[in-house]
Amino acid sequence: MKLHINNETSRLRAVVLGTAKSNGPIPTLEEAYDPKSKEHIKAGTYPAEEDMVNEIESVARVLEKYDVKVYRPHIIEDYNQIFTRDIAFVIDDKFIKSNILPDRDQEIEAIDHVLKQIDPGKIITLPQEAHIEGGDVMPMGDYIFVGTYKGKDYKDFITARTNLKAVEALEKLFPGKKVVSFSLKKSNSIAKDNALHLDCCFQPVGKNKAIIYKDGFLIEDEYNWLIDFFGKENVYEITRDEMYEMNSNIFSISEDVVISEKNFTRLNTWMREQGITVEEVPYAEISKQEGLLRCSTLPLIRD
Repeated sequence: MKLHINNETSRLRAVVLGTAKSNGPIPTLEEAYDPKSKEHIKAGTYPAEEDMVNEIESVARVLEKYDVKVYRPHIIEDYNQIFTRDIAFVIDDKFIKSNILPDRDQEIEAIDHVLKQIDPGKIITLPQEAHIEGGDVMPMGDYIFVGTYKGKDYKDFITARTNLKAVEALEKLFPGKKVVSFSLKKSNSIAKDNALHLDCCFQPVGKNKAIIYKDGFLIEDEYNWLIDFFGKENVYEITRDEMYEMNSNIFSISEDVVISEKNFTRLNTWMREQGITVEEVPYAEISKQEGLLRCSTLPLIRD
């Protein structure tokens, strides 16, 4: 397999899509990794496996409709394998393994059948001290955008997933690209104040357009840099509640086709006004775990 990912919106050819089968029991509050999951555990509204399976299979059907090669993880019994974006990411022709929460090490082993098709020399493991997850990494042609948290209290946040060591590691790995990092707002307890990953508050879409949530960024100058990069007229701003519902976490099959949650009425209307075909799917149950469509996908090949 010849990997190729240079941006977020070129025509998708191959992807690893997560699975919700044998997702395991409802986690305890101590086991939850994010404030939104904790909210639903406390409220008794944590999603049922059957509903999550139905949601993720609706995405599989859309991908197959567009002739995308879809790989799925091998099932690990009683284990959450929905969010494949966390475990690895591809930039250019390199497959980079994430350094993620230790409890989730088995997830990469479940896609071993995919890794065996990749040149071993193209599979990269970053230094152990470089913490990173794929939701924080966005290739943008000559740029790589990276969400991070730079505070001295980094270790206090289970929601801080990508550190400056990882940003530096990417700079060394891709000397020909400009790596731009963005400090994200973190909260272990309030989901509406937590940008778990960069794709929870920002994502490119269509032709040179972007979805953005201003208050997901800790430093206003970094938010303004993105506005200048795309041009204010090309940026769709979402509200705090829309960020909470994961409006920026849609997934592009191409510049002209996007998979989005069916309840994102305002966003979906705007995308259609931009000439984008919006394939609507139900994904509100999976979103209760503070992840949505981009989180569930690991793109391998785009044109």
